[in-house]
Amino acid sequence: MKQLSIAVLLILMISNSVLAQKTITSWNKNQVIAHRGAWKKNNLPENSIASLKEAFRIKCFGSEFDIHMTLDSVMVVNHDPTFLGIPISKSTYKQLLAKKLSNGESIPTLESYLKEGMKQKKTKLILELKPQNMGKERDEFLAESALQMVRKLKVEAWVDYISFGYDICTYIIGHMPNAKVSYLAGEVPPEKLKADGFVGSDYHYSVFQKNNWIAPSKKLGLTVNAWTVNTAPEMEWLLANEVEYITTNEPELLFETIKKSPIANGWKLKWADEFNAKGLPDANNWTYDVGGTGWGNNEKQYYTNADTLNANINKGSLNIIARKADKENKNYTSARLATRKKFDWKYGRVEVRAMLPKGRGLWPAIWMLPTDWKYGAWPKSGEIDIMEHVGYDADTVHGTVHTEAFNHVKGTQVGKALKMENPYTEYHVYAIEWFEDHIDFFIDGQSYLTFKNSRKNIAEWPFDQPFHLLLNVAVGGNWGGTKGIDESVFPATMKIDYVRVFQK
Repeated sequence: MKQLSIAVLLILMISNSVLAQKTITSWNKNQVIAHRGAWKKNNLPENSIASLKEAFRIKCFGSEFDIHMTLDSVMVVNHDPTFLGIPISKSTYKQLLAKKLSNGESIPTLESYLKEGMKQKKTKLILELKPQNMGKERDEFLAESALQMVRKLKVEAWVDYISFGYDICTYIIGHMPNAKVSYLAGEVPPEKLKADGFVGSDYHYSVFQKNNWIAPSKKLGLTVNAWTVNTAPEMEWLLANEVEYITTNEPELLFETIKKSPIANGWKLKWADEFNAKGLPDANNWTYDVGGTGWGNNEKQYYTNADTLNANINKGSLNIIARKADKENKNYTSARLATRKKFDWKYGRVEVRAMLPKGRGLWPAIWMLPTDWKYGAWPKSGEIDIMEHVGYDADTVHGTVHTEAFNHVKGTQVGKALKMENPYTEYHVYAIEWFEDHIDFFIDGQSYLTFKNSRKNIAEWPFDQPFHLLLNVAVGGNWGGTKGIDESVFPATMKIDYVRVFQK
């Protein structure tokens, strides 16, 4: 009879847990998880009740916190194994109370943290169980103690679980039905996580870049969370790849980045090259225009074919390098890369994050040409110059459109120049948004030029066919060499952090 009562009690506990999960549907709908609470902007103590409340106030989806166990088995919230110099696992809770956080709070207990979290139904509590480095039994004791506290307070619906300890994660999966558990360490592929009952992976963002595990995870129905992401470029990459969650010390920055993201405006990533490998650019993505013909502009360089001296990837950037070097009948070498035909587009958003080379006589460009020249040779089929810079005109970049009616040979091209801050020492995002009826030009999210479809004829609007992307650094030429070439600027490098193409 006693065994039957225990069984009934367990069934009721599980039923209540499932019910609680189903009854709360008001969680904030965004990707933002505040790492150790929202503490940084207002200089609050990490993992404090104050930082937790701030995460609630700014409407994060989740607030992450870490728990350890004291010598007398009290679970406390703290990131490090020591609290203000006191080793947690070797000290009693009373000993920890001898010191205060900078705002006057004592070290929070898990119970007080969960009770605070239960006062609202907007922000999830992301509970990280720290491996204790005292053996598997101690880790499982920590996990079981945490689960007992969660059950005691009936806070199951608020709490998701993460850990660097695989055994801790699988213990929770086995002992808390419907618990949402993600693994942190980064070495386990999506297929094993799925097989072992995880809801998702929660890896450092570099793991996803290195292993391309985002798409496989999504295919398996796993959520993807990346930690700890504190700069806008990494946030933008993750948002473009539609990860579910981003854990950050900078939740306010992430909220701003989300607002500006192409994804927020209805764009979906179609193709990208993040240049995370090393060596030559990926031959599956890029081909080379080769030679020293002057390229219609009396340019002075010879474009080489797959030569790492002129085109290479290193430290996450594509480097296109113009050099003072003799090649055939030219005195300079460089590279001109073009996306392969399978990567061409009609309409969409194209953005390139780049740092420009500095020097008189240089002519770097990010631009687009038609793939099939449907309406005839240049300029009849059109050209879209996302970014051009001529070195003698310091700190200035140009966005331009060329067609049969509007082109630089006639002096009728449509374009605009924009003064920049730090184009040679900082990366900037150069982009277009190309629609059926207009093309918008952007720098760092600022629109500065719109070219509208007059709907008169192909001579004015040939932009209804697929185009491909080109990246190059020219030397001299009719425009770039107007004021000569400064021989002291070589080698000169255009650095490209990424290329991304979106479509509606």
